[in-house]
Amino acid sequence: MSLLRLGAYSAALTRSFAVDRSVQRFMNGDYCHLCLRIRSNGERQIQDKTWATIYQRHYSAIPKKEDGKKRFCEQSQLLDVLEARIQQLQSDAVVDVKHSKVQIIKMQQKIQKTSPGNSQKNLPGEKAEMLKSGPSAKKGGTEGVGPSKTHASRWMEKLKREKWINPKKQTSHRMHDKTVVGKNSKGREDSKTSASTTTSSKINIEIDQQSSSAPERLLEDKEGNRYGDPQLRIRCYLEACVFIDDVARAQSCLLSHHRQLSKRMHLSISAYNIVMRMWAKRGSFNHIRRLFVLIEEAGLKPNVVSYSAALECIGRMPECQTWIIKRCLQQMEVDGLSVDDVFRQCVFKKDEREMVLRAVRLVHPEYQPIVSKDQPVCSLPLVKQFYAEMYFLFYSPHHIIYHIYTINNNIYFIILVAMETKLTFDSYVMPMLCPPIPWTSPKSGAYLLTPTKLMRSTDGAIQHQLLLEKSRDEDLHAVLDSLNQVGSCPWKINKPLLDIIISIFNDKGNDKLCIPPPLSEAPEIPRFNPHDPSYTQAEKAYMKREGVKAKKKVAEMHSLRMDALYKLSIANHMRDEIFWFPHNMDFRGRTYPRPPYFNHLGSDVTRGLLLFAEGQPLGPKGLVWLKIHLVNLTGLKKCSSLAGRLEYADSIMEDILDSADHPLDGRKWWMNADEPWQALACCMEIANASRSPDHTKFISYFPVHQDGSCNGLQHYAALGRDVIGATSVNLMPCEVPQDVYSGVAQQVEEFRARDAEKGLKIAQVLEGFISRKVVKQTVMTVVYGVTRYGGRLQIEKRLKEIDDFPKDYIWEASHYLVKQVFSSLKEMFTGTREIQEWLTESASLIAKSGRTVEWVTPLGLPIVQPYHRIKNQTLKSSMQNLSIHISHDANEKPDSMKQKNAFPPNFIHSLDSTHMMLTSLHCYRAGLTFVSVHDCYWTHAVTVDIMNRMCREQFVALHSQPILEELSRFLLKKYCSDFDLEKVKESVYFFS
Repeated sequence: MSLLRLGAYSAALTRSFAVDRSVQRFMNGDYCHLCLRIRSNGERQIQDKTWATIYQRHYSAIPKKEDGKKRFCEQSQLLDVLEARIQQLQSDAVVDVKHSKVQIIKMQQKIQKTSPGNSQKNLPGEKAEMLKSGPSAKKGGTEGVGPSKTHASRWMEKLKREKWINPKKQTSHRMHDKTVVGKNSKGREDSKTSASTTTSSKINIEIDQQSSSAPERLLEDKEGNRYGDPQLRIRCYLEACVFIDDVARAQSCLLSHHRQLSKRMHLSISAYNIVMRMWAKRGSFNHIRRLFVLIEEAGLKPNVVSYSAALECIGRMPECQTWIIKRCLQQMEVDGLSVDDVFRQCVFKKDEREMVLRAVRLVHPEYQPIVSKDQPVCSLPLVKQFYAEMYFLFYSPHHIIYHIYTINNNIYFIILVAMETKLTFDSYVMPMLCPPIPWTSPKSGAYLLTPTKLMRSTDGAIQHQLLLEKSRDEDLHAVLDSLNQVGSCPWKINKPLLDIIISIFNDKGNDKLCIPPPLSEAPEIPRFNPHDPSYTQAEKAYMKREGVKAKKKVAEMHSLRMDALYKLSIANHMRDEIFWFPHNMDFRGRTYPRPPYFNHLGSDVTRGLLLFAEGQPLGPKGLVWLKIHLVNLTGLKKCSSLAGRLEYADSIMEDILDSADHPLDGRKWWMNADEPWQALACCMEIANASRSPDHTKFISYFPVHQDGSCNGLQHYAALGRDVIGATSVNLMPCEVPQDVYSGVAQQVEEFRARDAEKGLKIAQVLEGFISRKVVKQTVMTVVYGVTRYGGRLQIEKRLKEIDDFPKDYIWEASHYLVKQVFSSLKEMFTGTREIQEWLTESASLIAKSGRTVEWVTPLGLPIVQPYHRIKNQTLKSSMQNLSIHISHDANEKPDSMKQKNAFPPNFIHSLDSTHMMLTSLHCYRAGLTFVSVHDCYWTHAVTVDIMNRMCREQFVALHSQPILEELSRFLLKKYCSDFDLEKVKESVYFFS
């Protein structure tokens, strides 16, 4: 019994008196005239003999002598049975019936004899037992009251039995679009016979077609709120009513769904809470009380938000009896909640918290909300020690990152200044001019005003957010702290480099330097008259193809030019500012800056324009790392040791200084680098440092990069413990760096030479053309699930870039080379292929079972692959029909092919994101500046050695965990076991 029902009425009153008249009217909406007539008769008798009725209902074991009392008890029982039967048929109709009618026969008639086809031996135990007692039941039915079972008791048995039959019936009905009323042809004949001898009343049940086709499994949050299309529509409508402050419309919507059982199933506790909080603002306790009645009728349980709304409403009332508040608090304890839970779990707006506190203090004047200092510590093995050590330094483990922010109390002043500034760009695509708001939960972080998702997803996809909200807060501490760490790095613009780039941009650009030229440099589109008889058909076709190519080139040049203009405009706008990039992540855990156009994940141009806003002295080895970094940017000396690269940098110091002093009119050495703009910026930094009086004290703002050696293969080699593969990707110590791309190219060349000796023509044609560049992209993407077809296209593109290669052999050569590349990788990484095949097969089986692939990273981040079958939906309007394709609808079946092919690369991506997050946390603890571009880590030149050491240590720590074993256990528990042992805790009849 709900607390507010008890608070408004006496506990001794019966159910007919417990329901308010307004609630009673809409409850009667689903009942037939027969039920209402019996109900009204029962109510009249209750009103005449209230206390007698109470004693009769509660002490039914006492022998009854008056026939009137006997008839009333039978009517009361019959009323309960009919109500239960109607609810059952309506709930069945939601699944089984589409725009059909259900016939319900009056129960006062005698039970018909069973047909020969329904003999006792063909029925379940309960049904056979019921038929055995048929004669006595029939006799009892004739005499009115007797020792045998009454009609009501028999119908109760039938209801219990059909609870077990209905799931099978629903399964069979889902296989058909047509709904059959009746069991079989013989049953229909029997029903016609019985209908001719009995008086029947028909109930027409209108079923919403969308409700009847609701999916079996819907997404749920940790409070049990379901997220199908009907549920989302209801919540969106109610929240829109909240926005326009139309509580009457919200109440009407809620009641219209609550009245019909077919629609009530779409209501969750959050829907009732939305309306409840609206009435709480108005201090309308009667409406709050009625909503609690509705919650109980819907079979739901009030949560902390429900009780918070009730207490807020009481707090807004001018006068309130304290016994109501006490009863409310007592009911909270019964439901396993406390007042502290309300203040700890609820999110309050404006004066809501004060109103709740006012209501509580009416009965407990000295009450103060308790904020526990012993907050749960992240217990994940990878970071347990990390947080245990940091716990002694800071108040809360989860807030170790947040103390770096200083909050300006005059936030209104900041917003006012921002409003006075004329913005050329949308605020959410611009870098922030203040540190981002720390991520404290999946719902709060990044921008000051713009709402931001913690996990990027397609608009409308909610499964990621629900998984995050179901996770324990302490399990997400490491992930959130890492995002806060990489987002807390301040940046500034390299103004000398920006001026050079803008000058080239305004002077017709430069394709070699990735500065797009204007459209004035675009090729002229050939124009001709297709009806001119002087042109042959072949010439017309040729001119048409050339015109299409020219138009495509013009469109591409325009797009690239506008993209560069956009980036340079933002950079120029920020040239005198210090700014920040707020971060979030994709569904695999990979972090990304929120501003999409200008950030450190961009092209060589945008990366070259960025400097750390906080400088660090170079120290004794800082200049050395700047020189090594410059050589890395050129793409030269990849197989040389660090000492060899430093020696090469010293040998070209004249070119480095000339590039810094005369970038556009000197030797232009920097223009031949793989990353020319970053190389030029590094030349300028080296020149300034080498010319300073003491380069060890030179303050450097330049970011130095350290990149993984084919990071995907590194993770695979560590998982499979492949010695040969681990050596080729630098997991093993060597005197010189190993280059897996060169190693694969060398092995492919050996295969080619062997085939050429056997006389294979294509192997002979490829002599001298197999290089590191030809195979690099395919080797790099094999670990991310590239197929042979995709690999062939990659190699084909590389071969087309070679001017001397015969074009007639491109297709055959690419087909041959991709086969050799895959064979070479299979020999070098034996464990890799086995792991890939296991992941692929597991995902295939999971998808075929109708479920999406999920897993949890070693840092506790839950991941689900959002690949579902495409749902085509047509939006009709008076002007046109718009067809849209939705591929993220979680209610659709999973896309088996995408689920299968994407699992291996996505799993590896989740591991490299985990490695990055671990490294960022430990770099922060050591006081290092750290940002990342996936598997490329940036820091100051003076701290490169420390970052390198931490990077290696965290990789070892990560792969020291039983990653594959834990994944296997997770998949077995989630997909191979339908029984959840924790459900035993909720089983009322476990011991009864």
